Amino acid sequence: MSTRASAARYARALLDAVAKTGNPEQVDTDLTAFDSLVARTPDLQKAFSNPAVPIAAKRAIVEKLLAQGGISGLAAKVLLLLAERDRLSDVGDLAAAFRDRLMEHRRIVRAEVTTAEPLGAERLAELEQRLAAATGRRVTMTTRVDPALIGGAVARVGSVVYDSSIATQLERIRERLEKR
Repeated sequence: MSTRASAARYARALLDAVAKTGNPEQVDTDLTAFDSLVARTPDLQKAFSNPAVPIAAKRAIVEKLLAQGGISGLAAKVLLLLAERDRLSDVGDLAAAFRDRLMEHRRIVRAEVTTAEPLGAERLAELEQRLAAATGRRVTMTTRVDPALIGGAVARVGSVVYDSSIATQLERIRERLEKR
């Protein structure tokens, strides 16, 4: 089974368990902290991905890191489970999958908004409200600027694209004129 599929299964089970008895945001923070520690420590990456390192040694390393990092509860149990199953290389995918599941659980979507020029706070808030109304969910936005749009905006929410850019409108007009 692929790493992402495996991570998605772990994430689903972890969210189901923590939603009933714990603090999902804390689990997200703990998984992200552990993942970033591993990502910035090449020796840990090598040890966790090396099949020659015994599983008991990997588990001991994880236990020590958990104690030092103050990670406990369900996040710690899942990390220890990954160590026992020699799946510690999946921690990054697990953290990302858990974050996505948590956002879905909280009914939050990510939107990437591209505009021709930077928007003020008031315009961004208005755009966020419109996207929330269109999706029926809370929206967290990231913005970027692309002068090639000429004006308007392009918003990507998941696989849906809302394109009100002037560049796209001009392209559509050009296509209609060429058909005549």
